[in-house]
Amino acid sequence: MRIGIATDHGGFELKVKLLAKLHAEGHEVVDFGAHTLNPDDDYPDFVIPLAQAVAAGKVDRGLAVCGSGVGASVCANKVKCVRACLIEDHFSAKHGVGDDDLNILCLGGRIQGSELAWDLVQTFLAASFTQAPRHLRRLKKVAEVEMS
Repeated sequence: MRIGIATDHGGFELKVKLLAKLHAEGHEVVDFGAHTLNPDDDYPDFVIPLAQAVAAGKVDRGLAVCGSGVGASVCANKVKCVRACLIEDHFSAKHGVGDDDLNILCLGGRIQGSELAWDLVQTFLAASFTQAPRHLRRLKKVAEVEMS
């Protein structure tokens, strides 16, 4: 799977650990930055290009990390066709994809430890959208809001 990843200083350490694990699992990873630890950087500078790549199909799924995961989630969801969410449990990681076609997983670099974050990433990447009629109906309603 081709995965995009982005972070600011608040998630930099977690991103480095996740990158190593993703590569070890054989994923192709596109790193949108930050590439160095800079306490003055801003998550939109990295999350927006990630979200645009997900929306354009240049990567299959995305991982966005900031200090809490909240800013990254809010930011990514401003890009049309992106469905990003801060996820802190396995049920939501699985069903966010299965029911809601989640395409960007957001994590808090200052919230989740690296082992829990990795477990959530694995769950997110292993899940697939069910395409059940009720889920398609709901996503159509969400898409209509994007068009208005």
